[in-house]
Amino acid sequence: MANVAKKVSWSGRDPRDDDDEDGNGDGPAGESTPLLNGTGHGARQFTPSSLLRTGQLSNVDLNEDVRELETELPRPYPNEIPHNEKLLSLKYESLDYDNSENQLFLEEERRINHAAFRTVEIKRWVICAMIGILTGLVACFIDIVVENLAGLKYRVVKDNIDKFTEKGGLSFSLLLWATLNASVVMVGSVIVAFIEPVAAGSGIPQIKCYLNGVKIPHVVRLKTLVIKVCGVILSVVGGLAVGKEGPMIHSGAVIAAGISQGRSTSLKRDFKIFEYFRRDTEKRDFVSAGAAAGVSAAFGAPVGGVLFSLEEGASFWNQFLTWRIFFASMISTFTLNSVLSVYHGNAWDLSSPGLINFGRFDNEKMGYTIQEIPIFIFMGVVGGILGALFNALNYWLTMFRIRYIHRPCLQVIEAMLVAAVTAAVGFVMIYCSRDCQPIQGSTVAYPLQLFCADGEYNSMATAFFNTPEKSVVNLFHDPPGSYNPMTLGMFTLMYFFLACWTYGLTVSAGVFIPSLLIGAAWGRLFGISLSYLTKGSIWADPGKYALMGAAAQLGGIVRMTLSLTVIMMEATGNVTYGFPIMLVLMTAKIVGDYFVEGLYDMHIQLQSVPFLHWEAPVTSHSLTAREVMSTPVTCLRRIERVGTVVDILSDTSSNHNGFPVVESNPNSTQVAGLRGLILRSQLIVLLKHKVFVERANLSLVQRRLKLKDFRDAYPRFPPIQSIHVSQDERECMIDLSEFMNPSPYTVPQEASLPRVFKLFRALGLRHLVVVDNRNEVVGMVTRKDLARYRLGKEGLEELSLAQT
Repeated sequence: MANVAKKVSWSGRDPRDDDDEDGNGDGPAGESTPLLNGTGHGARQFTPSSLLRTGQLSNVDLNEDVRELETELPRPYPNEIPHNEKLLSLKYESLDYDNSENQLFLEEERRINHAAFRTVEIKRWVICAMIGILTGLVACFIDIVVENLAGLKYRVVKDNIDKFTEKGGLSFSLLLWATLNASVVMVGSVIVAFIEPVAAGSGIPQIKCYLNGVKIPHVVRLKTLVIKVCGVILSVVGGLAVGKEGPMIHSGAVIAAGISQGRSTSLKRDFKIFEYFRRDTEKRDFVSAGAAAGVSAAFGAPVGGVLFSLEEGASFWNQFLTWRIFFASMISTFTLNSVLSVYHGNAWDLSSPGLINFGRFDNEKMGYTIQEIPIFIFMGVVGGILGALFNALNYWLTMFRIRYIHRPCLQVIEAMLVAAVTAAVGFVMIYCSRDCQPIQGSTVAYPLQLFCADGEYNSMATAFFNTPEKSVVNLFHDPPGSYNPMTLGMFTLMYFFLACWTYGLTVSAGVFIPSLLIGAAWGRLFGISLSYLTKGSIWADPGKYALMGAAAQLGGIVRMTLSLTVIMMEATGNVTYGFPIMLVLMTAKIVGDYFVEGLYDMHIQLQSVPFLHWEAPVTSHSLTAREVMSTPVTCLRRIERVGTVVDILSDTSSNHNGFPVVESNPNSTQVAGLRGLILRSQLIVLLKHKVFVERANLSLVQRRLKLKDFRDAYPRFPPIQSIHVSQDERECMIDLSEFMNPSPYTVPQEASLPRVFKLFRALGLRHLVVVDNRNEVVGMVTRKDLARYRLGKEGLEELSLAQT
């Protein structure tokens, strides 16, 4: 454990202030490990012992090697936070994607008849429809507000520039533009940095982690949704190099998580509906649907949304789930389409399927020939290289932010600086550009004349003086000759660095549209160059190359293939380009992966999240369960003393969340075979309701505990400190037989790491008990035991574990 880091997390605050939303991860509910800002403990180091204790405290942490506490002087905000990317954080909890099939669960399932099962299935469809409708409405709200606020800003600045062009003093126009941008972005950054830091960015890495089985604090809260929606509106209106499409995925996921539970823990309102779905397994499926509905609303691509959810997130998939997710995506697109068509005054014309519509490409003008396939592949190579450069620069920038810009006030100042610099760069480039185009027949929303002749507008202004979505569409569809090659070259260069600097700021923003805009600019430039070389043949239309460049750049940055191909096809309404887009994206991914990881995976890694990929590292067959498991394990007897259970749960030096239950003679230290597994959250509910053997014998228990009692406590199980147990009650006994999972998954200690990994990942497990040939517990495998093995450049490497 040589390396211990303290760093800023996605939640951005000390989890001791968090009441542990799910309370059922790999860290204790309400007893989160010290974190961040130079406060709390460093890592602890200790040596494993093979001895197994029954009903006694052990210093084992099931998620790490054993460590001894090192004390450290608390400093509220150190100037620098040391950070090493080869770390795995112990503060992230896991989600229970495997149902605990205890007696209560089986009895409830047996009582449900065929009609009741059908009702449950109907409720699932109703929830998916509601997810689609609400996600579509949120997307409409974002679109309409951005359009109006951005339009107001551009009109004010345009009028000001026009006025001062005639009489001099354009420096005031620059100051006005920069001030407007910085002011709007400041508000957007303040609400994210000080109210809900997890709302920063696009939210796609966090949702990927959630669907993978990792609980990111606050990620699916109502407050996060409100801050996300307000934040993304302010970021786009503030003129940052960002898009509003990426955050729609996070917004859809939050909506899905809230609706599926039939209550809001933030508002403390329980509507007493959908109680059956109050568990992680069901919630995960609905969050998948919400993410897909978000993609669908953003791009008008329902099939692309389903494939995005499958490719980027899902840890579990089946045919029925696919159909429900597709239904939610379709409803989302239809809702957005209907509302926007009414808003634009043509109620029967459903031609706005997504937040961004790339417009239809004319097949006759923009067909492609077999000779162009190598050119498209070459563009894919360029996109992969530029994407890798973007990710590498953003990686070092993010490391710098983690180390030095970790105070909320510094994060706000940085966001304001980027907004002001973006406006200044745009203004200077427009001022210096002499690329004048005739205004007649143009679709430019806010044409700036500046120093052009009457009846002409400045072409550079169409790229900067617009929302990024409109600029992308202009680059795709403006006729040949609309842009000077020098204009496109300078714009590509400047916007590339601005977008790279912007991604990772403490604002709600996506990277999809900036990536498309960069790619469309250099793609159009590439097309213009080709038309010069070929003396204007069919290759001359630059719009088609703008489309391929956009796909190449986005693929090189985010490394999505299947879903992105379909999204691009659906957004352009053209199947003809399906094959070249697929080739471009595959090439960009292969080339980019040779240099660095995709942007989302990179940010997940920088946050030290125990993310499990689809397969174990390819060279890990030499490792067995005995070598990767955590040991010794704290076990509980089937009938255990209440005081012992309270002491185990109260022990802050361990963060156990799963306890093997064994049959053992109370008078003997000999451990008998495994009988089941019980979770911390279940034990807390038992203690809260005082389900003790003696109370039952004396008829003091009012009623038999039901599964509903556990669902009512979900997702924020109370911390053990809030449960009062008297001295007399500590001597009582608690019978775990009815509440433990009697059939937990187990592996023999000789099982290879890939076999353990496959079982763990495919079944969405949280605890995997390791037993010997006598069925006695010898260890426990958790997510962090598996995630710490990774394939590096020099072969298999083991990550350090840190209390970050």
